[in-house]
Amino acid sequence: MTDIKKIKSLLEKLSNAHGISGYEGGVREVIKKEVESCVDELKIDNFGNLIAIKKGKSPSVMIAAHMDEIGLMVKYIDDEGFVRFAKVGGWFDQTLVNQRVLLHTKKGTVTGVLGSKPVHVMKSEDKKKAIEAKDMFIDVGASSRDEATAMGVEPGVTASLDQKLAELANDRVTGKAFDDRAGGAVLITALQRIAGMKLTSVMGVFTVQEEVGLKGARTSAFGLNPDVGIAIDTCIPGDHPGIKKTDSAVEIGKGPSITVMDAGGRGVITHPRVLEWLCETAKAKGIPYQMDVTESGTTDASAISLTREGIPSGVISVATRYIHTPVEVLSLKDLAQTADLVVEAIKSVGSYF
Repeated sequence: MTDIKKIKSLLEKLSNAHGISGYEGGVREVIKKEVESCVDELKIDNFGNLIAIKKGKSPSVMIAAHMDEIGLMVKYIDDEGFVRFAKVGGWFDQTLVNQRVLLHTKKGTVTGVLGSKPVHVMKSEDKKKAIEAKDMFIDVGASSRDEATAMGVEPGVTASLDQKLAELANDRVTGKAFDDRAGGAVLITALQRIAGMKLTSVMGVFTVQEEVGLKGARTSAFGLNPDVGIAIDTCIPGDHPGIKKTDSAVEIGKGPSITVMDAGGRGVITHPRVLEWLCETAKAKGIPYQMDVTESGTTDASAISLTREGIPSGVISVATRYIHTPVEVLSLKDLAQTADLVVEAIKSVGSYF
């Protein structure tokens, strides 16, 4: 069984680390330290994916969890030193209003805040509208473009949310980038737990640029050409105000979620053998699980499944509230049980493929 305190510590390290799409280096270094002693081979491919290989017999299984988080990128600094930015990944603009951010410059980390027009000077019709990202800016305290540039702030500099993991009631925690640092914590835990076991060939891939097109999964799956693929990610529960069970039947605290279909079939439709493998394994080992059918959102499994002549693929997810915000929420029990399911699935994959 997975140690909840240990996997929480992993999640905290990963969530508190920073790495937006295309700039995942800081997260990659955290992961390398955790897995380098428990796999047979560790490499970084041309695209930046971190690939941890445990050699074994056939069939080979690729398990992917993406390292990147959504973020911002500097595109312009005005004469007064205020920074305009481009969004990287799928933001809902209102989430960004008045957040604190960290700009990752060559000279070091610079703190900034996302500013916008104060409510006191808004016209009544403006107050009824959502503030758009194009009307926001980053204030780093500079009084001119030259001063901001001297701090290291220039076009191309990335920014991520300044947020730390915190505990809530029961077994729940909140933080940024649980999508998909939760999957990273699960994959690290699984690799650590199977170290020393004689099992099937396992390719643990910590992918890059998932949030901007599933890119790392596509390139790594082509290079590795596994017999079967699994993505570990987060999914949206329908257990809080503002969403209905008819939108999502998944709940926090009810165990890992196994995807049947996502994005209305435009993403992954899980291969029947993969679905049987994951569900039967969970039943056999007494691991509670949920079935997830969605019409929006997808994961690295979509890219893996369409690689080469097609790779049977599926998804195991951790139900996570408020995805793509600074205050995502998940259950540590769900997280630990997801790791349990991944470990047991690795052990049983030879009976299905």
